[in-house]
Amino acid sequence: MIDASAQIHPSAIVEPGATVGPGCTIGPFAIIGPEVALGEGVTIRPHALVTGWTEIGPGSTVFSFASVGEVPQDLKYAGERTRLIIGARVRIRENATVHLGTEGGGGVTRVGDNCLIMAGAHVGHDAQVGDNVILANYAGVAGHVVIEDNVIIGAAAGLHQFIRVGEGAMIGALTRVTHDVMPFGLVAAADGTLQGLNLIGLKRRGMSREEIAALRAAYRHLAESEGSLADLAEGLAQQAESEVVAQVARFFTSGSQRNFLRPT
Repeated sequence: MIDASAQIHPSAIVEPGATVGPGCTIGPFAIIGPEVALGEGVTIRPHALVTGWTEIGPGSTVFSFASVGEVPQDLKYAGERTRLIIGARVRIRENATVHLGTEGGGGVTRVGDNCLIMAGAHVGHDAQVGDNVILANYAGVAGHVVIEDNVIIGAAAGLHQFIRVGEGAMIGALTRVTHDVMPFGLVAAADGTLQGLNLIGLKRRGMSREEIAALRAAYRHLAESEGSLADLAEGLAQQAESEVVAQVARFFTSGSQRNFLRPT
């Protein structure tokens, strides 16, 4: 179904079965697959591809030569019907790729609202990306990765499959991340070490001085105390007077498929 208010260039291909919402714009030579649903005001720039069982939320833009909703890069994938759900006001820049989920990984890849996926970046199958996430140029998010809200991934960083990145964390450019990253953490250097808190991000989001001080104290406790992170975090949870400290404690006590980066 194509809304009458949509603007579609004559050279674009919109396959039968696609849903194109009110106010959408589809540029020259763009291709829209038969199971695609575009929300209100979505813009598809020239030469972009949107295919698969893909839903794109209102106000989002897919830029030229991006590939959205293609089959996953997983040798186990056998053509099963899986999904990609992209939220509102998401910008997917040139040459970026975002893939469908797999049956073994839950069947759905998700990207939240207000995300920016810069040129050449990749979101792999079954990844779960929160709101207000930025993937800088050529950042690579492998399959099954979970990225919570308000995270920034630097240019050409690589995230190993099955890891989690907690809310408000920042990953530096050219960084390899192979273990879970705590909320509000700062990861930098090629070997992906946890080097402290994302203090600039905390201040930008308006976190109070008291909350930041509580987080810094919690970080020092985790870095300087002996014992497993799970045990230390359990102690933090029992004593936490700050919700953000309790959030960090919950992250470490909820288990991990790849283990955690330890505060240093």
